[in-house]
Amino acid sequence: MGINMAKLGINEKSLPFEMSWMNKLKLAKEQGFSFVEMSIDETDTRISRLDWDRDQRFNLVKDIYETGIPIDTMMLSALRKFPLGSENKDIYTQAYNICKKAIILAKDLGIRNIQIAGYDEYYGTKTVLTAENFIENLQRVVDFAAANQVMISIETMDDYFINSIAKVKKIKQSIVSPWLQAYPDLGNISAWPDNIPGQDLMDGLDSIISIHVKDTLSVTENTPGKFKNVPFGTGDVEFLGLFKTLKRLAYQGTFTIEMWSENENDCLDRIIYAHDFVVGLLMQSGISIEE
Repeated sequence: MGINMAKLGINEKSLPFEMSWMNKLKLAKEQGFSFVEMSIDETDTRISRLDWDRDQRFNLVKDIYETGIPIDTMMLSALRKFPLGSENKDIYTQAYNICKKAIILAKDLGIRNIQIAGYDEYYGTKTVLTAENFIENLQRVVDFAAANQVMISIETMDDYFINSIAKVKKIKQSIVSPWLQAYPDLGNISAWPDNIPGQDLMDGLDSIISIHVKDTLSVTENTPGKFKNVPFGTGDVEFLGLFKTLKRLAYQGTFTIEMWSENENDCLDRIIYAHDFVVGLLMQSGISIEE
């Protein structure tokens, strides 16, 4: 038993920054990807997408239909700057409003899954209150998402607060909703010494709706690890073993390659290499990729 066919997507930050949406979608299609993940990061330019007017939204929908490549997921990493658990009342409220706008944008664009960064606080101090605020604010977000039929998924992070699927499931004990699930990052769950990645995937399977694929360097007693810009095949992630685990578990969700190459001169070369590296290992594990 196991999956025979899976969809592989790519995050927007892997694609050339200066490209139009039409050309980003075309490039993703040309390189063998099934969908693109939109980035709403900490920059004003990308946060401003949450306030797009009807014409801007409709133009992107037309690009999606013309290319046949959907934007299935959104990465809402703006919540690093505006954390849901902030002790600052204004930021706490702003985080919720950002999430509400993201949910409406997702609904308008046909995005099914908003990935929320699992930070109670990122730049500020973590406290018991920031942890409680995170759960309280996330409950409001999930309620709004449920009313609009958009999935909210928590990513396992480069941060100890939520660095495993097991910790996402702990949050789900407080927020009981089918509209809150897990979006594990194979690199992140592999980097933390407290985690057994294969076991984490197995125990958390019923919560996993999509998976980020990236390489990382592990956290050790002497090093903080490295969670970004580790070229595929140069890090510590045991991709083949984890893909085989997912094959055995009959995982049915999608995979998304995650890189930060949008401003690199060799951006296209990195996309091609990443695609071939990941697809090769997926196929070796018995998982075929839908073209």
